[in-house]
Amino acid sequence: MAFDYDLDYKNLDLRKHPELYRVGKGEQGVLLVEPYKSEILPHWRFKTPEIAQESCDKISEMFEDYRKQDDFVGMDMARKFIQMGYTRARRYTNYKGGRKYNEDGSIKEREIDPVKAESAAIFKKRWDEIREDEDYLKRKKKHQKEFG
Repeated sequence: MAFDYDLDYKNLDLRKHPELYRVGKGEQGVLLVEPYKSEILPHWRFKTPEIAQESCDKISEMFEDYRKQDDFVGMDMARKFIQMGYTRARRYTNYKGGRKYNEDGSIKEREIDPVKAESAAIFKKRWDEIREDEDYLKRKKKHQKEFG
């Protein structure tokens, strides 16, 4: 089921109401779902490979903590931040300043930044591991079956 953008996320604690959470596609809702956004966002960085590794390690630790707490929504939100670490670092890899479009709407020419590419690879490796994590996949399927 699609991510529900109609909920009042500013006043909704999805830890208390996990039944309202929808996985959606990709990173949908990553900057909306509380209290997870506020817990994970301060640790999300990718400016250099060293910073990206520290960030990815911390968010991965949070992913495992959510697992221990049997908190699928937290696990999925950590997964989304890790995925977003990859996609945003790739955007900055390809386009200086992370802006893909010129002011006139045309697409800028790519300028590959090897430092950002290394940051992206750090998040990509962990994202791939999560996508193959049988326990995570089982929990995801169960959540989607129960709640949509």
